This record gives sequence, structure tokens and C-alpha cells, in this order.
Amino acid sequence: MTSAPPDLWHHYGRLTADADRSVPTTFRWSWDQASGPGPEILGDLAGGSVGDLGAGAGRHAAYLATHHGPARVVAVDGSPAQYAMATGLYSHLAPRLRIVRADAVTHLRQSPHAYSVLYSVFGAVDFSDPYALLPAAAQALRPGGRLVFATLAHYIGGRAAESEVVPGDVSAKTPDGDATTMPRWVLQEQVWTKTLDEAGFTEIGTQVLPAAGDGPRTADTLLVTCSVPV
Repeated sequence: MTSAPPDLWHHYGRLTADADRSVPTTFRWSWDQASGPGPEILGDLAGGSVGDLGAGAGRHAAYLATHHGPARVVAVDGSPAQYAMATGLYSHLAPRLRIVRADAVTHLRQSPHAYSVLYSVFGAVDFSDPYALLPAAAQALRPGGRLVFATLAHYIGGRAAESEVVPGDVSAKTPDGDATTMPRWVLQEQVWTKTLDEAGFTEIGTQVLPAAGDGPRTADTLLVTCSVPV
């Protein structure tokens, strides 16, 4: 019998969750969460089925469920710690908000044509193999459905994004606080476009949202929109 791998998201967002348990009043795509467009680029969500891939504590999902009238928002995250945090914060928003502990690729493969919109805000799109996740997302969308994601335009610290579909190792912490690494896909704009096209997406659009300031933890955001054919 093999033990489960350590939850490398155990510490992420915990201080914020302890300090603020409210439903957010804004939705931003940028890395700094303070600038750029908002949820309007998802389109009209009224009555739709929306999936948040790598939802973390569920703040973006809670915002959409509260303010934009979808039939349901499904917040998907594979981390036990993030699932517990999201449940503790926002389980009261059920049934409009459903919080699911699952690997994003597995969930999408088990949900054919279930969603009208899928999105990721530095979430599962960043931390899953695009060759697995993007075709699964295309399969899970209804005809004409939309995928929108925010990802790093370059590595934090300034190193250039990858020119092919390969991950880089980025820093992480075990639940015990030990330093380790995990893979993150930080790809150039044209690499994302080509990979999305190969996965069956059309109407692919990209824009770079510049970082609001300077510093070792700032980064530009690559915002990507695309659809599956009708």
C-alpha cells in the first residue's frame, strides 16, 4: 500500500480565509487581483452551468453563484485542504454552489457536455498537463461552450514562459512546512493557442494584463478565451 502524496496546497489561502469569510464583491483575472477585466468576459451566466477548475477556497465560484444567477457553479479542487476550506466558507450557498473534491481532469472526463462555461484563475489549467486537461475540458463543454483562463505570462521572478508544452518546477510547501517543488505549466501565448487548437477549441483570443507594480512576486497575466464549436 502506498501513502497519499502530501497536500502541497495545505497552507495556501489559510490566513485570508481566517480573516475574511465573506462572499467577495468583485471578480478579477489579474495576478494582483486588483486590475483588469471582470466576470463579463465569461458571457451571460444566467441559468447556465459553470465549472471553476482548481477553485481553491472557492471565492470566485462563490461570487458568481451569488451575483450572476447561474443554475449552478461547481467548484472543483483536488486538494483536501482547499476542499475543506471552501466547504467551511461557502457550503451555505448550496445548491447553487456545489463544492467538489476531485482531480480536474478526472472530473471533466466524467462530465461530458455538462457545462456551458469553464474557467480557471491560476488554477487547474496551470497545474495540469494541458494535453490531458484541454481535451477533457472540450468534451465537458456543451456545443458553443466557453473556456476562459488566467495564467502566468511568465514565471514569477521574470523568467520567460516556455516555448513548448513542458512544466517548470515552482516552489511549494508540504503540510509540515518543508520546502519542495511542484510542476506548473507557464507557456508562451502561441503555445497555448496551438495546444487549444489541437484540443478542438475555436475563437481563441489572448491578452496580456500587465502587473500593477514591481516586486519579486509580481507577474503579468495571460488571459485566454476560447470556445468549442456549435
